Amino acid sequence: MACFFRRKIAAKLGRTLQAPEDVFIPVLSAVPVFKKQKSADFRLSINTLRDKGILPSSGDVQLQTENLASQLKQDNVVEQISVERGMINFTIHRKLLVQKMLEPFEKQEDVKFGLNSELLNQLKKGTTLVEYSSPNIAKKFHAGHLRSTIIGNFIANLKQFLGNNVIRMNYLGDWGMQFGLLGAGFGQFGCQEKLKQNPLQHLFEVSLYMCEPPSYKSAFFLCVIKMLSVFQVYVQVNKEVEHNEDMKQAARDFFRQLEQHESQALSLWQQFRDITVQEYQHIYKRLGIHFDVYSGESEHQRQALEVVQQLQSQSLLKTSEKGTGVVDLSSEGDMSSVCTLLRSDGTSLYITRDLAAAAARKQQYQFDEMIYVTDKSQANHFQQLFQILLAMGHSWAQSCQHVPFGLVQGMKTRTGEVVFLEDVLDEARARMLNNMSQTKTTKEMDDPEHTAEKVGISALIIQDFKGPLQSDYKFDWDRMLQAQGDTGVFLQYTHARLRSLIRMNCQIDAAAFDASLLPEQTSIVILQHLLRYDEVLYQSALDLQPKHLVNFLLKLCHLSAKAHRELPVKGSPHDVAQARLRLFGASCSVLASGMTILGITPVEKM
Repeated sequence: MACFFRRKIAAKLGRTLQAPEDVFIPVLSAVPVFKKQKSADFRLSINTLRDKGILPSSGDVQLQTENLASQLKQDNVVEQISVERGMINFTIHRKLLVQKMLEPFEKQEDVKFGLNSELLNQLKKGTTLVEYSSPNIAKKFHAGHLRSTIIGNFIANLKQFLGNNVIRMNYLGDWGMQFGLLGAGFGQFGCQEKLKQNPLQHLFEVSLYMCEPPSYKSAFFLCVIKMLSVFQVYVQVNKEVEHNEDMKQAARDFFRQLEQHESQALSLWQQFRDITVQEYQHIYKRLGIHFDVYSGESEHQRQALEVVQQLQSQSLLKTSEKGTGVVDLSSEGDMSSVCTLLRSDGTSLYITRDLAAAAARKQQYQFDEMIYVTDKSQANHFQQLFQILLAMGHSWAQSCQHVPFGLVQGMKTRTGEVVFLEDVLDEARARMLNNMSQTKTTKEMDDPEHTAEKVGISALIIQDFKGPLQSDYKFDWDRMLQAQGDTGVFLQYTHARLRSLIRMNCQIDAAAFDASLLPEQTSIVILQHLLRYDEVLYQSALDLQPKHLVNFLLKLCHLSAKAHRELPVKGSPHDVAQARLRLFGASCSVLASGMTILGITPVEKM
């Protein structure tokens, strides 16, 4: 394993430079592999040693490199030491590399590979609360909701894999003026009896003739609720409210009733919320996603008032000329930058409830870090949230983080613009099923629709995760579902092919193998690539970007596919077959482990 070799090289450096070997662990990196050229296994940057004060910061870098390299000697671990432009390269004895890297895979499955790493031990462990998905009830779905859901799931999976206690929270937008609109709309267009009899059909019929709400209102609600009649009321009332002052007032009145906890308004609100959560869970199940906690803005309305009182007592809350309650965030205290916490009628806003929610979570869960996953348009909201929390004396706000992401452009189905997330999942499954039916290499399977769904979701996730999260990207069905190239389909196909190879050769016991029988460069590059796994996990934990893991796994797929062609198991001598099967088992195991972190369910057959 990488940690074994990193420690041995660090010890050699420590003895030579009279420094603790632990300082060298994080600066020794595995060398990225390339198909057409041999490379060393680890490298050390002399500039890094200069920056850390281990070597003098003055003088010629190349001379320092050559001087240090000349003092380092080969041994029973390192067979070659070489120099290039400020770098010292270390090459491990090939038989030892094979033996140590494949040792953990004696049972052909080790989902914890890479975790026994001193590099990962440097990461802080503790309780991590991740808030993601967080749809706004009664609002239309947009692609950003899907991104929040799968990105947040990746972060939660990664943190859990690395040993953190993770709390997965879905913080529903179940409070606010949209419920004033919804309540007022139901009062005019809805029917309680029909809602009880068929909540999915009722208001759908009421508003079949109504147009979409304005784009600025788009968010999530419809995504999972092709069914939810509640949305249809929202569509209709939005159209009405544009030209109807009475309806606007009715909406304000209904929301005020909610804030004052009037029983009839609360009862109707509870019905809408329960129906919504039930339908959300159906979609989350399809995505393979679960939550530990379904929370919501509604739980923090009273606490929001306490936050307001605390801000007032700290002289942080001021009244604007418009009569709204604001906090001055300007550096000069001149009200040039303010954040509004109360409307002029005294009702709370989203950020007021977010302040209350953050404080309540800290008290309840005692988290060591809290991560919010939303689109990048909310960056200013979270900057203000953290700034106000710190101003209130909550130093733990420094451990809160916003992970922003960009927009998905051009997400359409064959029938046109995407409205429901369910439509996207159905389309991915249908297209994948069609592609599988036309591929000669597709294996017979018990439930092809289930496999097509899992592979289709994999394709969605990989397309989303390949680049920096903050970047916008163009949605492309054809490119996403290609079986070749860097796609989720190729990832699943490679895993399924390796699983098939292992099943077909189950009579071969790969537990015992001869490391000298994997001398081929095709084998070595796979093991060299696996040396980087803990570094990839480390980098992913630092910046919470899935692209590092995605690119690592796709590269492993390409290397494994080449090895599958060049290193046959069938027809090889038994001891050679054992060694090769051990190699393929390692690749398959790491693929499955990495895919699971990304939120992808590996399939067994394709």
